[in-house]
Amino acid sequence: MIRWNTDQAALRDGLVRWGEALSADHIEHDERAVFSWDKWKLVRETGILALPFDERYGGLGQSLLTTMYVLEGLGEHCRDAGLSFSVTTTLASTGVPLEKFGTAGQKERYLPGICSGELIGAHAITESEGGSDAMAMTTRAERDGDHFVLTGAKTFVSNGPVADVIVVYARTRPDGGPLGVTAFLVDRDTPGLTVGRPIKKMGLRTSPLSELYFDGCRIPADRVLGRVGGGFIVLDHVMKREVLFSFIVNAGEMQRRLAQVVDYAQTRRSFGKPIGAYQSIANKIVDTKIGLETARKWLYDTAERLVSGENVTTDLAIAKLITSEANVASSLAAVQIFGGHGYMTEYGLEQDVRNAVGGTIYSGTNEIQYNRIASMLGLGK
Repeated sequence: MIRWNTDQAALRDGLVRWGEALSADHIEHDERAVFSWDKWKLVRETGILALPFDERYGGLGQSLLTTMYVLEGLGEHCRDAGLSFSVTTTLASTGVPLEKFGTAGQKERYLPGICSGELIGAHAITESEGGSDAMAMTTRAERDGDHFVLTGAKTFVSNGPVADVIVVYARTRPDGGPLGVTAFLVDRDTPGLTVGRPIKKMGLRTSPLSELYFDGCRIPADRVLGRVGGGFIVLDHVMKREVLFSFIVNAGEMQRRLAQVVDYAQTRRSFGKPIGAYQSIANKIVDTKIGLETARKWLYDTAERLVSGENVTTDLAIAKLITSEANVASSLAAVQIFGGHGYMTEYGLEQDVRNAVGGTIYSGTNEIQYNRIASMLGLGK
């Protein structure tokens, strides 16, 4: 069990005062599928985007575990789940690989803006034909003197419509397998890059998503992130943090939802007594508690093992599976406990269900996670 110190607790508690403003009009914003620039300004003021980065670039120099602890608080106190998703996307997709693999020049160019929130980040991995099979990508980057020329398209790019800098993964060797992929830092205003219209989606609607098109998009060679052919190493490092950051936010959302249903079950009366006195209701709430605590333990334990340098391939897959499934289950339970009110939009609980479903798909579908765990057990060989 992790015991958080007073400094860590203070960082997380500092978010509480921002919760109401970050949550304002979240139902209306979800209905209209708008990214709120006013709320992004508030996010910048919280300092949450600076948490894991070096102080020389305006960061706070906090550890992975501390960053997760504060992000869990974001999930608990911010009802705008799409906004939280855009925060973790910027942190994991762009800031994290820059911190680990960026050159001094790349860090100087981009990290101060990531830390301050002046720059919004995204990464472009998925392609329409590949889905979760990232290595099936066909977007290519060909060397041309001191530039690379990108040609192809990416889809389901979170933050795509609002991103200032995008980490694009493309093939530099058609037959190179994982060693044929390279990561590039691409500015939004780069000629040859076209950002598609926001794509309508089921949940997380306030975090915009789009396709990106590369038509002879010329990228200076000094914008290679890591090394040529090292894109898979970058991606592997990023995805580990993406899972931990995104799903610890979900744990915070489950914590808030648990408090919400407990309060309702204690105050809502039916047939002369609180509905929480009925075992069918109480069991749903207990299951929510168990799912939350199991998810939280797997996420933090996996983070501790990652920091210790251990192989966490299986742990990450299990943590992702447990958390995403628990989040869906708790959101459905909340709707059922609130009954007719839960089915209406005014409580935001039906929105929680739509948001939670996304977690079973992004960061590698749950079916892929099952396959990964089976492979680590030696099955299917």
